[in-house]
Amino acid sequence: MEPVSDMADSRAATNALLAGLREHNLAPAAVVRFLGHAARRSLIQAVRRPRALAELTALHGAMYLLAAGRRPGRRWVAAGWVLAVLHLGLLEHRTRLATADLLTLMRANLPALPGGAGRASGVLAIGLDLADGRLARRQGTTSPFGEYADTFADAAYWTWLTLRHEPSRAVRMAAVASWALPVVTVTGLALRRGAMPERPRPVLLRPAAAL
Repeated sequence: MEPVSDMADSRAATNALLAGLREHNLAPAAVVRFLGHAARRSLIQAVRRPRALAELTALHGAMYLLAAGRRPGRRWVAAGWVLAVLHLGLLEHRTRLATADLLTLMRANLPALPGGAGRASGVLAIGLDLADGRLARRQGTTSPFGEYADTFADAAYWTWLTLRHEPSRAVRMAAVASWALPVVTVTGLALRRGAMPERPRPVLLRPAAAL
């Protein structure tokens, strides 16, 4: 069987890791092996895409400079860079980032950038969200990386904006739950089945979060 770290198909690699974890009933040693193999694959896949890694680093480097003196500022950008690097394997057969990917990553980092802290930044976030999806489909650059980056960008930005500006505690809790529940559900199903299920993307989730 092909080593997990060499699999180009990210979903097949994830399913192989999850199957091994389920086979050992989530034993602590199996969890450690799972995390180790996943981290190793992530790093190997990132190294195999030097151009994408350089593009990713250049983009986050520029945003890191712009985030100076802001909150959450540079820590947010640095965390975003690490998360993106660890998911470069989701580019699969591509070796560089597409324009749509760059727009998605910029949206994910809006809270750390000038002009991204106000309520009006939600309009910009929606604009970037619409633009990256249409651009990816038009240019034929859709990929699991873009899909997951889009989900993370939505969850990170809208949760942050709600926690910062929404005065109602009940609404804040509802907004956070609306993003956390799908993640918890998918994770639970994946561990139980030993394979990744399809990610739920409710049609009304984004408009509700924006409101």
